[in-house]
Amino acid sequence: MNFILWGLLAYLAAQVAIAFAVSRFIRTEADYLVAGRRLGIGLASFSIFATWFGAETVIGSAGLIYENGLAGGSGDPFGYALCILILGAFFARKLWLRKYTTFGDFFRERYSPGVERLAAILIIPPSIIWAAAQVRAFGQIVSLASGIDVETAITLAAVFVIFYTVLGGLLADAWTDLIQGGVLILGLLLLGGALLLDGSLPAALAANDAARLSMTGGGEIPWYVVAEDWAIPVFGSLLAVELISRLLAARSAEVAQRACFVGGGMFLLVGLIPALIGLGGPWLVPGLEDPEQLIPALAQSRFGDVLFVIFAGALISAILSTVDSALLAAGAILSHNIVVPLRQGISERGKLLSARAAVFAFGVLAWLFAIHGGSIYELVQTASAFGSAGIFVVGAVGLFSRIGGPLAAYAAMLVGAGLWAAGELLELWPAPYIVSIIAAMASYLAVAWLESARTSRVAAAEGV
Repeated sequence: MNFILWGLLAYLAAQVAIAFAVSRFIRTEADYLVAGRRLGIGLASFSIFATWFGAETVIGSAGLIYENGLAGGSGDPFGYALCILILGAFFARKLWLRKYTTFGDFFRERYSPGVERLAAILIIPPSIIWAAAQVRAFGQIVSLASGIDVETAITLAAVFVIFYTVLGGLLADAWTDLIQGGVLILGLLLLGGALLLDGSLPAALAANDAARLSMTGGGEIPWYVVAEDWAIPVFGSLLAVELISRLLAARSAEVAQRACFVGGGMFLLVGLIPALIGLGGPWLVPGLEDPEQLIPALAQSRFGDVLFVIFAGALISAILSTVDSALLAAGAILSHNIVVPLRQGISERGKLLSARAAVFAFGVLAWLFAIHGGSIYELVQTASAFGSAGIFVVGAVGLFSRIGGPLAAYAAMLVGAGLWAAGELLELWPAPYIVSIIAAMASYLAVAWLESARTSRVAAAEGV
C-alpha cells in the first residue's frame, strides 16, 4: 500500500481508539445519546461546527460555485451558517431548558404520542440520506487514495463508519469532533495558503465577472429559485435533530446558546475557503469534467504525500463528524421515541442496546443509499428538504405559542411533506420547498382555528 493510504489508515485508527476509550464511560442511554449533558463551550462549539461542516461544504459547495459563481453558495457556507446563528439566537435556550433527550420528546410533550411517531417518520429519512452523502464522499476519497473501485471503497467506508459510530455515541463524537475540526481547519488553511502564496487564487478571483460575483447570478436566476435555494438550508435545517442533539448535550442553556454563535461563526469563516476556491476554480482547473473534484484535484497538484495525507484527513474529518451525528440522531429518534415507549420497564442497558442496534441498522441503509443514490449535493439537498417543512412549522409554532393541538400538527406535517414530494418528484411547481412551508403553515393555522372554534362551541353548549 502507498504512503497516503497508510497515513489515512493511521488517522482512522486513531479515531477508533478515541471512540473505544470513551465507550468505557457510557453506561446509560443519556450518556450515549446526549453525552450525559456535560459538554462545555469548547466541545459544544466544535461539535456544532464539525457536525454541519460536511463533505458537501468542502467538496459540493466548491463544485457548485465553480459552475454557478457565488449563487451556488447560497446553501454552503452562507445558508447553513445563518441557520446555526438563528438557532442560537431564538431556539437554543428554550430547547435546552426543557431537558429533552431527543427532539422527538418535544412532539410528545407539546402534542401527543401519535404526533411524536409521525414526526419520527419524517425526521429519520433525512438523517439517513444525509449520512449516505457523507459515506459516498468517504468512499470517493478512499478510492482516490487506494485505487479501489468506488463501490467497494464506499462499502469499506460504510463498515468503518458503522463500527465507529455504534461504539462511541455522542460523547466520543464530541471529542473526535474537536480533533477532526482542528484537522479540517488545518487542511483548508494549508490549501488556501498554498493557492494564495503562488498567486494563482488572487489572479483567478480577479478574473470573475459581475454575474459570477452576484448571489443571484447577475439577475439571471428567477427570484423563486434564489428563495428556494436559501429556504432549504435555513428553514430545512433549523430544527434538524443533528444540531439539536448538540444543544441538549451542553452543560447549560448559556453554553448551548454561545456554542451556536461560536460554531456558526466558525462555519462561515472556514466555509469561505472552499467557496473562494470554487469561485476561482474555472481558472485554477479549467474544463473540469466533475466540479466536485476541484478541491481534491488542487490538493493533489499542490501537495506532496505528507501534506496530502493531512488534507485527505481533513476531508475525512469533515465526513466522519457529520455522518456519525446523522446516524446517532436517527438512531436516537427510533430507539428513544418509538422502540423504548413500546417496551415498558426496559432497563438502561436495554435502552443502550436498542440505541446501538438502531444506529447499526441505519448505517446499513445509509450504505445502500450511498451506493445507489445521486451526487453528494443532490443527496444533501434531498435530506434538507424531505419532510422538514411541516417539522419546522410545528416546531416553531409549538415552541413559542399554545396555538394548535395534535390535529393541527398532523395537518401541517402531512401537507408539508406531501406537497414537497409532489412538487419535487412530479415537478408540479418550480419552488416545492417554499410552497410546502406556506401550505404547512396555512394548514396548521386553519386546523388550529377549527379546533379552537369546536372547543368554544362545546364549552358554550356545556354552559347552556
